[in-house]
Amino acid sequence: MITGTARPSWADKKIKLGDCARVKETLRVLGLGTVCEEALCPNIGECFSVGRATFLILGRNCTRACRFCAVQRSEPGPVDPDEPRRVAEGVARLGLRHIVITSVTRDDLQDGGAGAFVDTVRAIRSSSPSVRIELLVSDFGMDRVAIRKVVEAGPDILGHNIETVRRLYGEAREGADYGRSLAVLGYVKELDPAMPVKSGIMLGLGETEPEVLETIRDIAGTGCGFLSIGQYLAPSRAHLQVKEYIRPEMFTYYREAALREGFRHVESGTYVRSSYMAERYGEQGPAQVFSHKP
Repeated sequence: MITGTARPSWADKKIKLGDCARVKETLRVLGLGTVCEEALCPNIGECFSVGRATFLILGRNCTRACRFCAVQRSEPGPVDPDEPRRVAEGVARLGLRHIVITSVTRDDLQDGGAGAFVDTVRAIRSSSPSVRIELLVSDFGMDRVAIRKVVEAGPDILGHNIETVRRLYGEAREGADYGRSLAVLGYVKELDPAMPVKSGIMLGLGETEPEVLETIRDIAGTGCGFLSIGQYLAPSRAHLQVKEYIRPEMFTYYREAALREGFRHVESGTYVRSSYMAERYGEQGPAQVFSHKP
């Protein structure tokens, strides 16, 4: 176990912006947001420099205040009806083959923002039909109608992150519920057993090894087939602080444990994030699993 404020060498990745001008200019011109920027992702330079980005829809202000997240909690603005078209244009301009769309949590909206995800999928399908679309959604308050709408939109991968172990939910995830998040994953598989479903957890918040293994089993039990496991890094001193820096060999251990539980693909490492190298998940398994749906 490595504790304390000093990061070990394996968790001290330097953010290098590199040649990010094309992505940043496209985002600026189209007025689009990314979780890469809003969440202060340490992989931003690596991804932007090769034209990769995770679009953030429904504004930049979240209705919840997860204590690990850099996205601002504030009163959200109205839904922008033109945003899906602009996201689709951004996908086309950047020539993306696999795109991840996520959002802030919008508990203020009747459908939790599900309609915006549906409209965005349709807009991308219309302009870039060969693009693989991955959605990373909130729990929608376990609104079954909202979840059904998103599933019926036919994304190629549908993700919802569990984030941390059950015991830490009260401290880390205000407004969220561990059982509810598991229920979201399970309901997606109930609606469409063939839908590839993905989740993610972060380590270093004070969880124990048995708790991590229990969480992996719980997620696997929903039928979820894809999993990301990464190191939590505090965005600022005002956020939850890192309790432990997980050694690389433990990430390997948890990956192997997850594969034994039946996951089809697992990314596990210090700088793994739910949308980092997302195209790798789509490369696993028969191509027909990811065929576009109408």
